[in-house]
Amino acid sequence: ADAIHPGYGFLAENSLLGEECDKHGIKLIGPSGRVIEEMGSKITSKKLMKKAGVPVIPGASKGIETVDEAIKMARSIGYPVIIKASAGGGGIGMRTVYEEDELVRAIESTKSVAASAFGDATVYVEKYIEEPRHIEFQILADEHGNTIHVADRECSIQRRHQKLIEEAPSPA
Repeated sequence: ADAIHPGYGFLAENSLLGEECDKHGIKLIGPSGRVIEEMGSKITSKKLMKKAGVPVIPGASKGIETVDEAIKMARSIGYPVIIKASAGGGGIGMRTVYEEDELVRAIESTKSVAASAFGDATVYVEKYIEEPRHIEFQILADEHGNTIHVADRECSIQRRHQKLIEEAPSPA
């Protein structure tokens, strides 16, 4: 094969596929293994966005190491907060916390889900945004630096952090 298009989902989000394609001289139609790995960690991707000057939601820039650290962070950004798994996606590994007495249980629960679902128990604290707009931008780029914005879409209608409706173009 000269090239592989992984589609979407499991293979498209697996950094090992990109690495294997590189080893065997096969072009991967999609992001490199390095980019997939960096974007697969919400903590790392947030650091990269911040470095690029993209505004980010207030919260931790590293995984929670102690309960005291989480309490301090939650108090500094204010409740409600959300405990998020750094790895994975699809709305798995997120727990909203409205009061401090819920925090320890939420951390333990989210760590357990993250370890089970993604093999990585790293979680972090972030400010919870009530009724956010979820807008995505589809961008295509090639190895020559050509880049185009294809479309945008609204994905705000969700249940349990799972998209129910995706509308393009976004009415926002």
